[in-house]
Amino acid sequence: MKKYWRLISLSALLFVALLTLSACGTSIAKKDVLTEDMRSQRIIWGVKADTRLFGLENIRTGKLEGFEIDLATAITKKILGPQGKPIFVPVTSGTRVPLLKNGNIDAIMATMTITPEREKQVDFTHSYFDAGQSLLVKKGSPIKNISDLNRRGAVILGVSGSNSVKNVAKFAPKARVLQLSDYAQAMTALKSKQGDALTTDNGILYGMAAENPGYEVVGGNFTKEPYGIAVNKNQTRFRNKLNWALREVEKDGTYNRLLLKWFGNVKGFNYQEMKR
Repeated sequence: MKKYWRLISLSALLFVALLTLSACGTSIAKKDVLTEDMRSQRIIWGVKADTRLFGLENIRTGKLEGFEIDLATAITKKILGPQGKPIFVPVTSGTRVPLLKNGNIDAIMATMTITPEREKQVDFTHSYFDAGQSLLVKKGSPIKNISDLNRRGAVILGVSGSNSVKNVAKFAPKARVLQLSDYAQAMTALKSKQGDALTTDNGILYGMAAENPGYEVVGGNFTKEPYGIAVNKNQTRFRNKLNWALREVEKDGTYNRLLLKWFGNVKGFNYQEMKR
């Protein structure tokens, strides 16, 4: 756990430092990312470090592990060849876009839903994971679906900067939303009974449930949340290359192999529906 918080602290320091450096000179966000990555033989990815199954630090090795980590690695090799190196920078829902816009990372693969609002800021590849928003509650909770939370006094926990907290206003407008900075804090808040349920995408919640056996995912999916890789505007060549690489890892079986590796044994998650 100490390593996790050290990683998050270092990420925060890196975030501040990189933004400061970007402000000091000509923005590197205007560079041609694909050309630069081909030259350097590396792609800098913004990824989650607090999200089991997608991107989480292994406390024994200190390395990030998860479906998105493996997929980003496979895509890097497709684009740059066997010697290509993925560089991983931990991001949160709140820091990922600022880091991308300042050119500190090349692409975001961090459980980021493609939405019209976000498409005004960044460009997305086609979806690589079709999630849906759901609820995590303590086993035995009377909360069975989102409608049960549409009442005065109900408190729903979410993560700042995520699409999930915005959706609550549509499906449970009478409830109050308590936003935390990351999923670890949100889970701690749920355990300490600061909220009735935690909401985010189902894949993330199933990972949290697997790590916390006293909790379960309920209510099915009440939204569609397609994840895409985000890149800066005017990086059409890079986005096209990422789309090409995604199609290639889907065609050669890599995508389904990684899906099986990370979600095949997750109780309650139907990974067969995700196969391509």
